[in-house]
Parts: sequence; structure tokens; C-alpha cells
Amino acid sequence: MTDASPAGSAEEFWEDFYRSEDRRWSGEANPLLVREAASLTPGTALDLGCGEGADAIWLARRGWRVTATDVSRTALRRAAAHAAEAGVGDRIEWEAHDLSRSFPGGSFDLVSAQFLHSPVAAEGEREAILRRAAAAVAPGGSLLIAGHAGWPSWMDEPPFPHHFPTIPEVLESLDLAPGGWHVDVADVVERELTGPEGQRGHREDHVLRVRRLG
Repeated sequence: MTDASPAGSAEEFWEDFYRSEDRRWSGEANPLLVREAASLTPGTALDLGCGEGADAIWLARRGWRVTATDVSRTALRRAAAHAAEAGVGDRIEWEAHDLSRSFPGGSFDLVSAQFLHSPVAAEGEREAILRRAAAAVAPGGSLLIAGHAGWPSWMDEPPFPHHFPTIPEVLESLDLAPGGWHVDVADVVERELTGPEGQRGHREDHVLRVRRLG
């Protein structure tokens, strides 16, 4: 595991987040990644904010060679263990990065940013990270961004102020070179879900997949 993440508030926040429970996520890959990447030809992939590794493992099982990064070392240790159990540990490189300070090197056929939201991110930080993500896409490759479009329907009062960017806002912030990219997918998806206290409701997410021409 490569470590390029200095100590800081983001690392502390996400370390506390993962240490507070033995397992934070379901172990299933993000549905929007599955929807969008299932038809892509496997190559090299970069998974930003990989958490406990479910997306990276899903990609590796489909033949991708994956670089997976997270700011939390606890999450990365769990992810590496899960990958070894799944028999794909040799297809994934795990790197610790605070993406606002350091970023994996190289170029990739797929760069995936699934729900890269953080309550401790500085203003403009996510946009800067996504621009670096776009720069890491190889010619002919894809940048896949999934994000929340709003709070869950049962949440009357948001827990903290947050602006959920629209797809046009994400595209504008990427500052893609004119004529150098094609928008393959730009969708808003509504999903049914259950809240932490058993509430039934829905939440809207957006998915953007852009392809570098060349």
C-alpha cells in the first residue's frame, strides 16, 4: 500500500468514521458504477474514495487493473483484506491520498468518482479534485462521476449546509477542453431507500460519464 496522505482534518474525520464500526458499507459495488461500467472494455481504472473496496473489487473481477485510493488507512486495510478474500488482490494497488493534497500518478482508461462528498471539504475542493480526475483519463477513456442531487426525502432539516451541484454545474467546473470530450451519459436517477430509523423514502442522484476523444 502506498501512502501519500499527510495528517489533517480530512484524514482524521474519515479515520474516525471507519473506526467507529467494524464495517461501514454493504460490500456491494455502487449501482451506478455497475450500470455504467458493465459495458466498458476492461483496462486500467482509478477508483477515487474507494472506501472498503467494493467498487475496486467489482472492477477487478471484471478484468480491470485498478488503482484504488482513500484518505483512510483503516478503510484501505479493510479493502485490501476483502480483495484478498475475493481472489483479486493482485489486480488492485491501494494508495493512501488526501486528494486535495496528492493524487495518484499515471493515466487510466476509467476514472471513477462515486459519491465523492465530504462534510469537511473546503470550498471548491471537490471541483479541483474532479478536474485532476479528468486530467488522469487516457485518450479514449472515461470519467464517471456519481453524486447526490439532494438530501433524502425524509430529511426536513439538513444536518449541515451543503450545495449539491447539478450536472451542468459539474460539467462547467470540469472545464473540459472544447472538442476534446463527449458526454456519453448525463442522467438524474431516483432510488427508493430506507432511512436509519426505518423511514421509507427516496433520494435523487446524478450520474455523468464523459469520454476523452483521441
